[in-house]
Amino acid sequence: MEWIEVFVATSQMGLEPVEGVLYQCGLNGLMIHDEADFAEFLENPNREWDYVADELVEEKQEQTTGITFFLRDNLYGREQLSQIKSALQSVKETEKELDLGSLEVTMKNVAEEDWANNWKKYFKPFPVGDKIMIKPSWEELPAQTDKIILKIDPGHIFGTGTHETTQLCMELIEKYVKKDDMVLDIGCGSGILSIASLLLDAKEADAVDIDPNAIQIAYENSDRNDIDRSRYHVKAGNILEDKELQASYSGKKYDLVAANIVADVIIALTKQVPDYIKDGGIFLCSGIITERKEDVLKALKAANFAVLDIKEKTSWVAIATRYEG
Repeated sequence: MEWIEVFVATSQMGLEPVEGVLYQCGLNGLMIHDEADFAEFLENPNREWDYVADELVEEKQEQTTGITFFLRDNLYGREQLSQIKSALQSVKETEKELDLGSLEVTMKNVAEEDWANNWKKYFKPFPVGDKIMIKPSWEELPAQTDKIILKIDPGHIFGTGTHETTQLCMELIEKYVKKDDMVLDIGCGSGILSIASLLLDAKEADAVDIDPNAIQIAYENSDRNDIDRSRYHVKAGNILEDKELQASYSGKKYDLVAANIVADVIIALTKQVPDYIKDGGIFLCSGIITERKEDVLKALKAANFAVLDIKEKTSWVAIATRYEG
């Protein structure tokens, strides 16, 4: 198995929140680089070392504050990287009072544009749940199937259906979406969840993502699946902070709201989703690592969501609830 070394540049103030985001995305084994630590070590008169190599001093002085971690060099790793980038963008938008640094993501010894294409050789058609077959737009089906074909090209946006969080949420959508439902997809990425809802006979779907590139990619994917744009509407912005964006969804009273993000964002959304959902409507949330399951369940209960289903895969959790406000 090949691995890619990834570095997120941040500030001293940003180390802790960025570390939290990375843990929420299922990472561990993080290497923290704080340029101030080495400067303090050199200036400490009580240090036990008599000699520090000039090469080490030079290397440390040139090193930017940030966090290093490793991802698998395959399709799953690409999905995880996209999720991480989206989560970092979310924390940058929601923590504007903090100096988080650039949050630039770089990969060592590999050009991102090359890696962004190499993963495609691993992405083949595969089933999700009982009714859906995910098909990359550039691949042919190996055999005839009676499943619903969802054609997808995620571009550089999170959402091919291979990641556990997306699969868990799609399995719940398959179970709970009903004919003629109105659906809201928060953190839509490539649009895969909302497009799946429409293919499963939802009447209309609204989708929103913090990344403005999601608008074009989600629409391109809906076009691939012959979904008329009168049934599908995609916007970009921070739904937690943007009052105008919030107002565009308030009062519509969706039958089903889906959010495949991270635990902290879902917890914050539990206070907003009641403005968007019908009494008795379904709220599906995914992107939750096992360690944060109880935190999310507590927030859902406090906001009058009754738990219907909890699905788990490896270290990830998805929860289906009914709003009983």
